[in-house]
Amino acid sequence: MQRFIPARRVFSETKSSLRWQQQRCFSQVALKEVDKNDGVVPKMPPFDYSPPPYTGPSAAEILSKRKEFLSPSIFHFYNKPLNVVDGRMQYLFDENGRRYLDAFGGIATVSCGHCHPDVVDAIVNQTKRLQHPTVLYLNHAIADFAEALANKLPGNLKVVFFTNSGTEANELAMMIARLYTGCHDIISLRNAYHGNAAGTMGATAQSIWKFNVIQSGVHHALNPDPYRGIFGSEGEKYAKDVQDLIQFGTSGNVAGFISEAIQGVGGMIELAPGYLPDVYSAIKKAGGLCIADEVQAGFARTGSHFWGFEAHGVVPDIVTMAKGIGNGIPLGAVVTTPEIAEVLTRRNYFNTFGGNPVCAAAGLAVLNVIEKEKLQENAFVVGSYLKERLTALKDKYDLIGDVRGRGLMLGVELVTDHKLKTPAKLETLHVMDQMKEIGVLVGKGGFYGNVFRITPPLCFTKEDADFFVDAMDYTMAKM
Repeated sequence: MQRFIPARRVFSETKSSLRWQQQRCFSQVALKEVDKNDGVVPKMPPFDYSPPPYTGPSAAEILSKRKEFLSPSIFHFYNKPLNVVDGRMQYLFDENGRRYLDAFGGIATVSCGHCHPDVVDAIVNQTKRLQHPTVLYLNHAIADFAEALANKLPGNLKVVFFTNSGTEANELAMMIARLYTGCHDIISLRNAYHGNAAGTMGATAQSIWKFNVIQSGVHHALNPDPYRGIFGSEGEKYAKDVQDLIQFGTSGNVAGFISEAIQGVGGMIELAPGYLPDVYSAIKKAGGLCIADEVQAGFARTGSHFWGFEAHGVVPDIVTMAKGIGNGIPLGAVVTTPEIAEVLTRRNYFNTFGGNPVCAAAGLAVLNVIEKEKLQENAFVVGSYLKERLTALKDKYDLIGDVRGRGLMLGVELVTDHKLKTPAKLETLHVMDQMKEIGVLVGKGGFYGNVFRITPPLCFTKEDADFFVDAMDYTMAKM
């Protein structure tokens, strides 16, 4: 395993870095090229598409307009921001026509692939016929999609409420749980992210995503984090903290429990084995409902299952979803049982754009593409292969503290000290920026911003996986 220089020297090359360059672990595809000419940058797999010439404003002009007319809260990646003007499947193109491998997928949102023809056709055809009539009139698009979506869920999860985003979906789910149980208290996890509205900000448990506004009725349990958590991978011990919260932090009854199966914004953290079954049992005994936030892990992304919660052997009372549901279309949903759904009839509940025909047509097309192109199987096969290659890279570099996740929802955490697990913040930014120069786009997350979030479109190939790992290897070898 190779050791890294201190963060203050991370941007300078040393004699030892030159030695490391000769020890890179490239894929078999690239080995021949490296043997002939050591130091050759990894090459992107071929792709049969070239975008039309771009004639719009430059990156500098767009950045200037953003600064003047958009909220200052909007930030961007990279020292030199990327102007993305075209996309096809797992690739994006900048203003100069340069191609990039998209390993972030619009933050786990592009499921089928950028501008997938089936999804585009569904959107265009529906838009030409009827764009927005309101759900107060009948239209088959929303009903067809709701039926198809309900058929993908277990048990009696058959009633669908459509929203425009994951935040809206989680807000609605939390309100339903409180109405149904008559309780206000909800238990979430530390390090969780569930949205940025009034209720969901309360359920979110990272200070960097929380404003100092009233956020009531949410208790945050110990995060069952196998890498940084105090109990390692012993899920049952973390679950006891939920029972303690119920007994010592509430009246003994709760409205519900909300969690992701893999924390996305939190750093691609997969919950410790055995945790969810024990917690679900404790919540039900306290009269609460179990909410599965599938905004990022859902829609076949984890490969082994269509929904993230299925890997834990549990069936929630409410499931929320967004992102991959529409392949980039603003769409979300809450799915629950008929009995629980009845609570919203106590008053008027309405969402102007929820279930819009264009969005519903896109959602149905996404489900059809996932099945037709066997994208869940691809996520499992390619994701497993990618994780194996990343794990091999971890054995080579001390900078990599952990490789985790399932399918095409993976995380690579960088640390400067394996024992102390000191977050490698500067190194993460450097590797990310250098990989972009090679042609690879990847996200980052975690509370410390030191975890690579790898969530590409589900059409990602083994050749793409090789190129991704080779690019990371090449970059780290030069540090």
